[in-house]
Amino acid sequence: MTTELVSVANGFADLGLPEYLMNTLETLGFTAPTPIQAQAIPHVLAGRDILGEAQTGTGKTAAFGLPALARLDFNIRAPQLMVLAPTRELAIQVAKALEEFGQQMPALRVATLYGGAAYGPQLKQLERAQVVVGTPGRLMDHMRRGTLNLTALSCVVLDEADEMLNMGFLEDIEWILETVPKTAQMALFSATMPPDVRRVAERFLKEPAFIKVAASAAQRAQISQKAWVVSGVTKLTALERIVEVCDYDAMLVFVRTRNDTLEVAEHLERLGVKAAALNGDLNQQQRERIIDQMRNGQMNVVVATDVVARGLDIPRISLVLNYDLPSDSESYVHRIGRTGRAGRNGEAISFARPRETRLMRGYERATNSIIERFELPTAAELGAHRLTKCCERLKAAAAELAMDELTALVTEISARTELTAEQIAAILLHQQQRNQPLQPKPEVEQRFERPRREFEDRGDRPRRDFDDRSERSPRAARPEKAQLDNVEWQLYRLEVGKEHGARPGDIVGAIANEAGLDGSYINGVRIYDRHTLVRLPAGMPKEIMAQLRQARVRNQALDISLSNESMEPRAPRFDRNFDDDRPRQFRDGGERGGFRDDRSSAAPRRAKREYRD
Repeated sequence: MTTELVSVANGFADLGLPEYLMNTLETLGFTAPTPIQAQAIPHVLAGRDILGEAQTGTGKTAAFGLPALARLDFNIRAPQLMVLAPTRELAIQVAKALEEFGQQMPALRVATLYGGAAYGPQLKQLERAQVVVGTPGRLMDHMRRGTLNLTALSCVVLDEADEMLNMGFLEDIEWILETVPKTAQMALFSATMPPDVRRVAERFLKEPAFIKVAASAAQRAQISQKAWVVSGVTKLTALERIVEVCDYDAMLVFVRTRNDTLEVAEHLERLGVKAAALNGDLNQQQRERIIDQMRNGQMNVVVATDVVARGLDIPRISLVLNYDLPSDSESYVHRIGRTGRAGRNGEAISFARPRETRLMRGYERATNSIIERFELPTAAELGAHRLTKCCERLKAAAAELAMDELTALVTEISARTELTAEQIAAILLHQQQRNQPLQPKPEVEQRFERPRREFEDRGDRPRRDFDDRSERSPRAARPEKAQLDNVEWQLYRLEVGKEHGARPGDIVGAIANEAGLDGSYINGVRIYDRHTLVRLPAGMPKEIMAQLRQARVRNQALDISLSNESMEPRAPRFDRNFDDDRPRQFRDGGERGGFRDDRSSAAPRRAKREYRD
């Protein structure tokens, strides 16, 4: 293995690419090659094996894609270029990029192969494809079935090799590389160069040119790295403030587990944020829909795990937030590489518990940069931000509404109620801002800022701090017993159950929020494996039913409908002795009429014990 440093060319014209590719690059707005492109393209054009090390977002796809396309023989109707990618998302992204590069190559056919998709369309793509992009598992399936003919293969590319090995694809990669023709050129690209990647390179690459491109100072400055040391408030409360106050176009939030993606995304949705969970439990169609929504501006926040976010290239992502820190520096590099790509600016914020601050030093070494301390927006800043937004909305509304008619209406209301216009405005503003007080109480902020180690060390489950109760809206008045006696109940079926991870609190919360029902009118919930039965007042309005059909629990649509099934009758909910399977906070005699904090009832006792210790 040799190490070669090639001077960066002044332009693509100096790299030896054919004219039709040069025209395409001009159309796409490419003006000058990145360092990895300038160094790799001449070697790939010459047919030499490549071992490239460069961080994500530096243009590796063009570095191998452009010269590999230039070497295709369109007289051969069989795969000549095969690209291995660790995830479906990255495979789709690479395939689209290659199709864009080859837009002036009418005979170019690209097949994208990944698991979770039907074989039929993939077999049709393979009939005339010269380029194949896929994940290791599905490529192996086609090779074993004999549907992927590699006799004409001239180039094999491993993209994000370190991540493929981290995901456990080592044996699959070795099997694939042992099966491809020995004469095929090989190119291995990786953001980092751990020992396993080097061993694969030493085994399968023939005298490769080793190209390492370190991030320049200018490139590092594109991603501003910051860290907030968790203290005073929970991570979930900190996320709420950042989502509301910080300036970003689109945000990608990284958590540790699939379940965390659901809980954090659902919490943000309840706050009115356009958020979605992206995890391995979703099928390919669901994942592609979420990514498309984020790309076109319909979604602003996506909560994801490392695996499914690998290779995402969405220009709108201007902020990456590490809600849970990755255990290794390589994963951190890949995470923050989702922003600040291809010359764009980006920001990365990490939540670090005091015991995790040591990891930050490793991140700094891996990125060769400084991670600055991030100060969380205070309650006063939050209030000022909300007030500014409120003023902007009022000005925008005033420009669109018929103010003369509305002013006359306010005058009439004032005469009838003996309230001043200012008092009427204050009442309406209070009702509009119940869930987001414009002026958080100062004493709440003081209590927020006290050290609360015992609450922060309870693990990484998203929970509210006890003090968040002070900022809640007053609970709605509960219906009287006589009202419930006159209710006619009807049984409804929801298409979400235990297999989806649904809990009674999820069901009740979704119905209460979407239908605007007090918990008293949700008279019994039975959760089965694939569906749920719930008793609600008969004759629900059509518009509310339409909202409930679209509501989601655990990323599963409720799809509510009338049910002919049976559920044992329940005693009226005001009887404390009846066997009610709803969450305790919705039963008579519960602690509160609204949603409880996610913390357990044992938390205050545990906190008192730790203070005493």
